[in-house]
Amino acid sequence: MPREGAAADSMSFHQDKLPSRPEIFDFHGVSMTHYFTDNWENIQNFQARPDDILIATYPKAGTTWVSYILDLLYFGQTERQEVVPIYDRVPFLEIIISSYSGKDLVDNLPTSPRLIKTHFPVQFVPKSFWEQNCRIIYVARNAKDNAVSYFHFDRMNNIQPEPGDWTDYVHRFMGGKVAFGSWYDHVNGWWKKKQTHSKLHYMFYEDLVEDTGREIDKLCCFLGLSRSDEEKKRVTDGVHFDNMKKDNMANYSTNSIMDFKISPFMRKGKVGDWKNHFSEAQSEQFDEDYEKKMTDVTLQFRSEI
Repeated sequence: MPREGAAADSMSFHQDKLPSRPEIFDFHGVSMTHYFTDNWENIQNFQARPDDILIATYPKAGTTWVSYILDLLYFGQTERQEVVPIYDRVPFLEIIISSYSGKDLVDNLPTSPRLIKTHFPVQFVPKSFWEQNCRIIYVARNAKDNAVSYFHFDRMNNIQPEPGDWTDYVHRFMGGKVAFGSWYDHVNGWWKKKQTHSKLHYMFYEDLVEDTGREIDKLCCFLGLSRSDEEKKRVTDGVHFDNMKKDNMANYSTNSIMDFKISPFMRKGKVGDWKNHFSEAQSEQFDEDYEKKMTDVTLQFRSEI
């Protein structure tokens, strides 16, 4: 087993050896890039364990936030939190860049349960997660804020496709021509799965912003964890956005594929920031498109709180 932190070393690339910006292509009906499909067969054959916990989200919907919450709930404040970045404590299952493999990181995790993250749409999830009846937490974020956050992320992340300008990006986001495909298909696909998989907890980014403590209570209930009020308060304080933004083991500042001169990985963490980006015409066009695509009235989002 590699020493803890060894994998983190391989996530450091010299400026002249940075991975190249990928092209989007259609992969089984979903827009993807090769960094998330090159290891496809190994990922599909991944052997989940019954106590594995999968954190699933569309990109930029609160993945790191919920990963950090679970890491603290299960393992508390330990030395590991101070030396191992969150992306090695909660590995990104499908990523593969050169020799850096999310699956290998998961296979070598020293913790139990293993906390694993994915951005896969529900139909791409390795079947062993369902066969082992694993607990899965899905986090969804309103479409407009998600689009804005993803745009800024694509600007600063060298393994994401070039985002172009905001006007182009909004249209591509609406059409699902971004990595991991359509936001609409993603949130709806996972919502539908919730009806048949009893161990799927579907939560909303906006609820987390509104009352983090309440959502942590719900998570504890879902996971069967009994934590004292004091412990839960410590977790709630620890995962406050401002605290995480300053924490080098949580804010991705140790990850060399991201250019913080363009934008921080953790930017604002707010609900309603879309109003600073969408023009009135863009907002109206987006709303019309949204009405056509969001036909399940049981799935409701809030774009302000």
